Amino acid sequence: MKRVTLLRLALLTSLATGLGTALVAPGGAAAAAEPFTTTTLRFKVLVGPAGNQVCDVVGDVYVPTGASSDDRVPAVLTTNGFGGSKDDQAAFGAALASRGYAVLSYSGLGFGGSGCKITLDDPAYDGKAASQLVSYLAGADRIAYLDAAHTQPAPVQSAVELDGPGDPRVGTFGGSYGGGFQFAVASIDHRVDALVPVITWNDLSYSLGPNNTAQTTGVSTSVPGAAKLVWALGFSAIGVTGDLQNQQVPPDLLPCPNFADFVCPALVTAGATGYLQPGDVAKLRGRSVASYLSQITAPTLLVQGERDTLFNLNEAAATYRALQDQGTETKMIWQLGGHSGDGAPGEVSWSDPASGYVSGRVLDWFERYLKDRHSVSTGPEFAYFRDWVDYSGSAAPAYASASTFPVGTARTWRLSGAGDLVTGATPDAPGAQSFLTPGAGLPTRLDEMDVLGSVLGPVPSLVTDLPGTSAAWSTPALTAPLRVAGSPTVRLQVGAPTAALTQLLGPAGELVVFVKVADVAPDGTARLINGLEAPVRVPDVTRPFTVQLPAIVHEFAPGHRLRLVVAGGSVNYRGGALTTPVTIASGSAQTLTLPVVP
Repeated sequence: MKRVTLLRLALLTSLATGLGTALVAPGGAAAAAEPFTTTTLRFKVLVGPAGNQVCDVVGDVYVPTGASSDDRVPAVLTTNGFGGSKDDQAAFGAALASRGYAVLSYSGLGFGGSGCKITLDDPAYDGKAASQLVSYLAGADRIAYLDAAHTQPAPVQSAVELDGPGDPRVGTFGGSYGGGFQFAVASIDHRVDALVPVITWNDLSYSLGPNNTAQTTGVSTSVPGAAKLVWALGFSAIGVTGDLQNQQVPPDLLPCPNFADFVCPALVTAGATGYLQPGDVAKLRGRSVASYLSQITAPTLLVQGERDTLFNLNEAAATYRALQDQGTETKMIWQLGGHSGDGAPGEVSWSDPASGYVSGRVLDWFERYLKDRHSVSTGPEFAYFRDWVDYSGSAAPAYASASTFPVGTARTWRLSGAGDLVTGATPDAPGAQSFLTPGAGLPTRLDEMDVLGSVLGPVPSLVTDLPGTSAAWSTPALTAPLRVAGSPTVRLQVGAPTAALTQLLGPAGELVVFVKVADVAPDGTARLINGLEAPVRVPDVTRPFTVQLPAIVHEFAPGHRLRLVVAGGSVNYRGGALTTPVTIASGSAQTLTLPVVP
């Protein structure tokens, strides 16, 4: 029982605060003499396609001392990460309220005392709920109450600056699940003036069942990928027990009573078959900004984590590119911390936002777009954290910046001989490597278990695939640092005669492999960069295919080697159903390309 409790605690910690070690850092709210007031209210919102389902939402309203109808201030709307509550944003709320913003921090639907089901930030539910909270900030009545039964109306909000009747000056902020809500509300309510989504998704069907080939737009694919197992377990665990968190009693004992009806069956089916079904892909994509990017017009500062196996850097890059292409003002930061690892000192401080590089940029974003302080710089177009740079105090010295994205110069290696990565005019040596993918989706290694690693004890990110289950190619020992910032690209042609036949059956018969880049130390140990790998469900093994790996920011030090690995399984994903022999021959068409930076 104690172990189950610890497991759930770790899952909640990693899923919820998503920001946890990333952006919403604890601390900073003064214990006394605060320059603002805080009031807890209940909000009656109507959600659903017909707008006729009543939900009770609990939220804290922070109002700067002295703000009134005669001296109005801009507002920020924020909510929690998955499994969290309004309380997670307390330090952020205090920091902004102390700097002249009204803040409404609320528990999202199905979390932290708020009613209704978890709908994965569906615009028809979470978007509509947030839109009505925007109306409250504009001074609308019959939304805020002093009681959960909605019988005692609260005073209307009169301290928020208005751009026009019923139109408040308001921005949004939050991470992970609290990032998704921002896109949901901004897609249906153009009163939102600025967004800061942190470590969130572009396409949930990619997040939960990624395929890193056959990508059509952004990270979205035409061929289903490989289901994430450990993250899905975490979501399901919270769905099963979420009724306890928001003090609801489920009507029955069916799994996931607190989720939208399709969610847990979709995850269970994906775990069994290895991939998401077409209908589930459509529903997940419909709850993703990838489906309604054209409706996002407010200036958007994207912050994504380099240490993140749930929502990797490619998701933010996909959103960034699409918003830029349509003319939406957008900038992007790649910070160190994400769902899968801690942030760096000096990245975030809500006791003194300007002392943290990322928190300072967030504050500047709101100063520029909510307070109209045109002299405030919002920083470079793109910035990324380099963990090989030493600094003290603010993390700013460790951030490289650029006026465009992507960055770096493409450098290509060829797969040569029986295991070499070569460049330039080096001739290709003949050779090939063969391996077997295990059947029934079994893993080829048991280390680096995403979320569960924090419960089961420290685990190394070693690349230790079982003999005969992978192929690998390495460079000679490097004589100078090799620094990468962006998404590695691999071009492959495989030989898999049995898969050429079974793929005619559809996704269940298609070849699944896992492509990864590793850093090999002088002692021979090979480690993944931030635990990232690229599941690939090959659409047609008789044709070459391109793999877009999750982006990395990493320095391969002198004396180390760069290694490309193609494996048949992974502990974090459901692999292919069938045992399949695979051969990869050397040749100039088989390549690895990295974006190399100074």
